[in-house]
Amino acid sequence: MSVASAATLRSSSGRRSVELNGGNRFLMMQRRDVVTKGIALTVCSSLLANSSPNGAADAQAALERLPFKADGYSFWTWRGRRIHYVEQGSGQPIVLIHGFGASAFHWRYNIPELAKKYKVYAVDLLGFGWSEKALVEYDATIWMEQVSDFLREVVQSPSVLVGNSLGGFTTLFTATEVPELVRGIVLVNSAGQFGDPNAPPKAEEAEEEASAVTRLILKPIKEAFQRVVLGFVFWQSKQPARVEKVLKSVYKDPTNVDDYLISSITAPTADPNAGEVYYRLMSRFVANQTQYTLDKLLGKLSCPLLLLWGDLDPWVGPAKAARIHEFYANSTVVNLQAGHCPHDEAPEQVNAALLQWLASLEEETGDKPPAEPSLQAV
Repeated sequence: MSVASAATLRSSSGRRSVELNGGNRFLMMQRRDVVTKGIALTVCSSLLANSSPNGAADAQAALERLPFKADGYSFWTWRGRRIHYVEQGSGQPIVLIHGFGASAFHWRYNIPELAKKYKVYAVDLLGFGWSEKALVEYDATIWMEQVSDFLREVVQSPSVLVGNSLGGFTTLFTATEVPELVRGIVLVNSAGQFGDPNAPPKAEEAEEEASAVTRLILKPIKEAFQRVVLGFVFWQSKQPARVEKVLKSVYKDPTNVDDYLISSITAPTADPNAGEVYYRLMSRFVANQTQYTLDKLLGKLSCPLLLLWGDLDPWVGPAKAARIHEFYANSTVVNLQAGHCPHDEAPEQVNAALLQWLASLEEETGDKPPAEPSLQAV
C-alpha cells in the first residue's frame, strides 16, 4: 500500500473560506494548505521511517513512556468523589480523555512527548481507571460535567481536548456545552452515532402507561437476567488473557499490547464496586445513546476540529470520520493505517500530526508566533 493511501488528509475549512469569501481569503487558504500538507508530510515521513521490518519497534523504543504507578499520580475531589489525573509539562493546556475501559495510562506514549511543548493533563473518567467506582447513574452528561468542572477547577484555562472512543464523544459533548473553556478538539476514533431521520418517534408515555404486570413482574425479571449475564461478561472481560485478545483484535500492530497496557486495564477491575459500575454502564448508558447524536452535537460545535483516525479499526471505521468531516466544515482529517487506538499503537505518527495541528491552531489564534521551522520544512 502506498504512503499516500496510508496517510491521507483532507481539510474543508480552507475550501469553504474561498467559496464563501472569494479572493479576499486566498492567502488564508494557501497558508492553511501549507499547514495541512505539513501534517501529511510529517505523518508520511514517520510511516517511511517505520517501513523497515524493525522500524515500528525501533520508533516505539525511542519514545519516552509515562512510568506506570500502581497508586496513580494526582487526585482531585469532584462532588465528593476521587478523580485521578496525570499532569506534566508547561504551556498551553491539553487535556487527554481515554476510551471505555481504559485510563490516563493509555496515553503513556503521548504525554511525555506533548509535555515538551504544552501543559498536558490526562484524566480518568468517573468509574474508570484510578478514579472512584461511584455507584451513580451513568449517562453521557456525567462525564461532560466532570470534564467541564476539571477545566474550571484544575486546568483553569481554555484548553484543547483530545479524546479516544468514549473519550472522543465526551470531548465533543463538553466542547458544545462550555465553548468558552475549549480552544479546539481532537477526536481519535470517536464513539457516538449519527441520528436516524427515518427512526419512528419515541413513545414518551410508554413507560408511564405500562401495565402493572410489566412494571412489577416483567421488568424485575429482565433486570435480574441482565445482572446474571452482565456479571458473567464482566468476570470474563477482566481476565488478562481476554483483555489481551480483545486488544490484539483492535490493534493492527500488536507490538504495544504489553503487560503495562494490560495491567492498566485489569487493575481497576479489582475494586469492589467495579462489577456494579460495569452493569450500570452496559445496561443503561450503552443502551441509551440516542439522545445525544453526533449530528446534534456537531451542529452546536464552534471550535476547530481534528480527526485522527485509524482506518483499520474493526469497530469505528473511516466512513464515520468522512461523515463527520463532511458535516462539520472547520475540520481536518488525518487517516492512519492503525486500529481503534492509534494514539497507543502508532504514537509517533499521532504525536507528529497532533503537534503540527496545534502549531497551526496557535498561529491562527495568535497564541504564539508562527511555527516557521515546521512550515519551512514543507
